[in-house]
Amino acid sequence: MSIPDKPVHLAGKPLTHACHACAFFHTDEEKYRVLMPFILEGFERGDLAAHIVNPAHRAAHLAELAHAGVDTAAAKAQGQLAVRTWDETYLQDGKFDQERMIASLLALIAPENAPPGKISRNIADMAWMNGARPDARQIVAYEARLNQALPHHHNPIVCTYDLTHFSADVVIDIIRTHPMVIIGGILQENPFFVPPEQMLRELEERSLASAMPAGAPQ
Repeated sequence: MSIPDKPVHLAGKPLTHACHACAFFHTDEEKYRVLMPFILEGFERGDLAAHIVNPAHRAAHLAELAHAGVDTAAAKAQGQLAVRTWDETYLQDGKFDQERMIASLLALIAPENAPPGKISRNIADMAWMNGARPDARQIVAYEARLNQALPHHHNPIVCTYDLTHFSADVVIDIIRTHPMVIIGGILQENPFFVPPEQMLRELEERSLASAMPAGAPQ
């Protein structure tokens, strides 16, 4: 992310470098309360808001933006608002494909998609995992590979997770794949972040171990 003249604020902190964060919430109310200042700051400055949402909640998401004071019709017409749904991104053809999704996300956050001289502020709702039921290791691997694919200077990306739908072991792995984390409404540098190459090796070792017959020598 090229640093604008004014700092970008996310969950109570100014960003000083590229940000790929996981954000954990218990309710939609909490999610909007924490992320709306980041969103509104972007609209005030002319940045692009690129959001990936549940198809069933697209209208509700636009209503939340409108309630906060965003003229969504004008923002879309001016190229300042792009709302994509899960079936247009994560679940094209009804299934999750890591490589396709990484390519789709890189295209979405490409600098040329933002208004001239502005950045994109990207938020992705990850609750699609609950219905699609992919192997959790696919998601962890995707997040790790995304870190490899992102340009060194990229615009902020926030992956949101509903804590009521994920087991503790999955949450721990998700945290380990994000350089930054929002917990309790505050953005923090993540001390538990694992470099993607190391994380992918660990996932491969887990897959090999799970494929071994019971009682086989390790």
